[in-house]
Amino acid sequence: MNEYSNLTQENIEKEHICCAIGDPKHQLGVERKKEWMKSKLKDGHVFRKLNARGKIFIEYEPIETAWVPIDGKNYEYIYCLWVAGSFKGKGIAKELLEYAIQDAKEKGMSGLCTLSSKKKKPFLGEKKFFEHYGFQVVDTIADYELLALSFANGDTPKFRDTARKMHIDCQDFTIYYTPECPYVEYEVKELSEYAKEKQIPLHFVKIDTLEKAKNAPCVLNNWANFQNGKFVSNTILNANSFAKLVNEKKD
Repeated sequence: MNEYSNLTQENIEKEHICCAIGDPKHQLGVERKKEWMKSKLKDGHVFRKLNARGKIFIEYEPIETAWVPIDGKNYEYIYCLWVAGSFKGKGIAKELLEYAIQDAKEKGMSGLCTLSSKKKKPFLGEKKFFEHYGFQVVDTIADYELLALSFANGDTPKFRDTARKMHIDCQDFTIYYTPECPYVEYEVKELSEYAKEKQIPLHFVKIDTLEKAKNAPCVLNNWANFQNGKFVSNTILNANSFAKLVNEKKD
């Protein structure tokens, strides 16, 4: 029988948060992620993980306080559901999602929602998996889809009008990011150094408040890339992928 635990104010310092286990270069990101989570636990933020050394967890909170440009009432927003490596195919993702569904029902929520896409994209949940549990597409922006599982009649969540822009005024490569992922801090540093060395104009916009997150000019789950003012992807970049993307756009 699989054993799980939820992070709390009492255990968060001693527990790992799955994503960056044992990787020294991401420890600053882990610290920032934990700082962010400490401030979010009072909002009903849930981080539930398998009691094992691996990337196996689900993370969600009420849509009203979730750092995403989505409007809704009385829904839980699933930031991430991740089961990696040798833990795949053992029913763990099913158990994590079923826990979240039952938890939402017990709290009297109207349902759950999450960000996905028409075709599989990095760092987003797989559409078919959620559809198997009754999630349906309730809103769309380009290739991105908002999936929702509703328990009762009422208003379903939807993307904010600001998110539909998918465009900014700045023409230089610009990255919007939040502290939600422990990989972010290192990549911001790596990209900053690379761009400076190669003399590539690069701007970062840190989303550090709920208001900024709710008013993001694009689909945002944690990271968003813009080039020539246009949204190009939600993929967290390293120096190599950034260089490839910049060169491809030049060709």
